[in-house]
Amino acid sequence: MTIAIVGCGITGCVIAREYAEKGEQVIVFDRRNHIGGNLYDYVDEHGINVHQYGPHIFHTNSEKVWNFVNKYGKWQDFSLICGAVIDGVCVPTAFDFTTIDTFFAKEKAEIIKSKLLSKYKNQTTATVLELLECDDADIREYAEFLYEKDYKPYTAKQWGISPEKIDKSIFKRVPVRIGYKKAYFDDKYQAMPQGGYTEFLRNILDHKNITVQLNVDVINILSINDDQISLKNYPEVNTIFYTGALDELFGYRFGHLPYRSLRFDWKYEDQESFQDMPVVAYPQAEGYTRITEYKKLPNQNVKGTTYAVEYPLPVSDNDDVEPYYPVLTDDSQKAFSQYRELASTIKNLVCCGRLADFKYYNIDQAIENALNVLEGK
Repeated sequence: MTIAIVGCGITGCVIAREYAEKGEQVIVFDRRNHIGGNLYDYVDEHGINVHQYGPHIFHTNSEKVWNFVNKYGKWQDFSLICGAVIDGVCVPTAFDFTTIDTFFAKEKAEIIKSKLLSKYKNQTTATVLELLECDDADIREYAEFLYEKDYKPYTAKQWGISPEKIDKSIFKRVPVRIGYKKAYFDDKYQAMPQGGYTEFLRNILDHKNITVQLNVDVINILSINDDQISLKNYPEVNTIFYTGALDELFGYRFGHLPYRSLRFDWKYEDQESFQDMPVVAYPQAEGYTRITEYKKLPNQNVKGTTYAVEYPLPVSDNDDVEPYYPVLTDDSQKAFSQYRELASTIKNLVCCGRLADFKYYNIDQAIENALNVLEGK
């Protein structure tokens, strides 16, 4: 039995290793010239480890996921602190009480903080949507400030559509803290792989039963006949795990699924620090959404600093850009359901991963999803 996996991102790597451990032969294909998908990182010409496709921070509460990643690399504790520049002032995100102190008069700030602690006394965070729907006028005023100054303009730039049309789950990704705490995540485990993500993924793929073939666009050698999918020149393959976009797999039969991509403007400065925090959002800036200073992700003892300015852009089948984020709207999810139903009719095809599931996954979610898919096989 030979397993073919289309896509060498974290999902494909996990599936490959799990099958290899069971004694199965595995071939992993990727159209790019490197392993790791969007987790790929490398050391640039200035000696700084950078993430080619944007910052990735590992965090999880899952013991299963934590145990899995520790089999393939050593991890160092790392608690991420992010910021957002609002009206020219950088405040921590998730938005804690520092934001209230910064933008509201002292007396008003004390009222808002007191009411938040009373209203949400059993919570450490709340979503901006919860606060916007609160029956207290002062809490709503704070929520409306955050929404108009950060969530709304950032969302409009990031997704390229009106915030009213996007799935509301997007607004839950950046919480509002009930109290003072600068850390972005609350997970039990927060860490970065020593040696980088590429080394971690290379360790996962380091097995005698795994073969990796890069620079191969599998779409060109795939064929679907009735309820079977096959790979030209690979008759030994009897099961295919597909982690790419479903609309591309099926020739855009039900139209294009909307994705957003990113363009990175890479810069190097001969200075010790460019910004106070590793990742800073700029909701009110023209065109770009955030800047990541990789020297601080995690802290690296090197001269100078490398950072990347991120510009969101749309994806079409004519663009030579990588799809990053599915644009979740009512229409897009209806179209995806059609593709998913079609995929389910092919007996030897398994679709999973960020693109194939048309869903945003954090690293730990992608790993757990892959392990769960395998448990269901």
